[in-house]
Amino acid sequence: MNYYGKCTRPDISYQAHQCARFVDSPKVEHGKAIKWIGRYIYGTRNEGIIYAPDNSRGLKVYVDADFAGTFDRLDSENVDTARSRHRYIITYAGMPVTWKSQLQTEIALSTTEAEYTGLSYALREAIPIMDLLKEIKEKGIMVNDDQAKVHIKVYEDNAGAIEITREKKYRPRTKHLNCRLHHFRCHVEVTQQISVHKIDTKCPPADMLTKPLREEDFARHRRVAMGW
Repeated sequence: MNYYGKCTRPDISYQAHQCARFVDSPKVEHGKAIKWIGRYIYGTRNEGIIYAPDNSRGLKVYVDADFAGTFDRLDSENVDTARSRHRYIITYAGMPVTWKSQLQTEIALSTTEAEYTGLSYALREAIPIMDLLKEIKEKGIMVNDDQAKVHIKVYEDNAGAIEITREKKYRPRTKHLNCRLHHFRCHVEVTQQISVHKIDTKCPPADMLTKPLREEDFARHRRVAMGW
């Protein structure tokens, strides 16, 4: 399942990762979850990612995070239940290039910090892709870009994370982010090769990589990310 989730089926990335967390001491409910995923894969065995390039769209990043979404008051001694999960999908020409759903290694102290951490991790992968596209263009190979230079549009649904990205403001609760997570600020402020845009909380297709969703919401995000 992890292979499918990471290579061809982003729609099961979250579910596969959740099951993998309990591989050392599985319980009955974990076995039921694996069977449910197996039935879903079997029922959609002829589906995958539909690559239909949209030449009007360039490199885009969709980021979202779930702050302490696995917190369990009955198991408060387990540090993993306090971890937030972030996910992101990087697309080019409207098609998914790479995606990820993972628990954050550090404990976020707020929703804003969890979202900003997810933004940082997503751009650690997106910036090299941006540089690769720039190099390809310099070699004379035509690539699609939204503006004169290769440009990333990042979509984020947390106002606090967007403000930290754009504004040089430091507060007691956010100044510790300076060294660890501000690596992409120069791309926003100086070269302006990255722009961050607000997106409705219900809209980001990366939402299906973080938490269980209603069937209609899951199908809507899957249609955007996978084309079916």
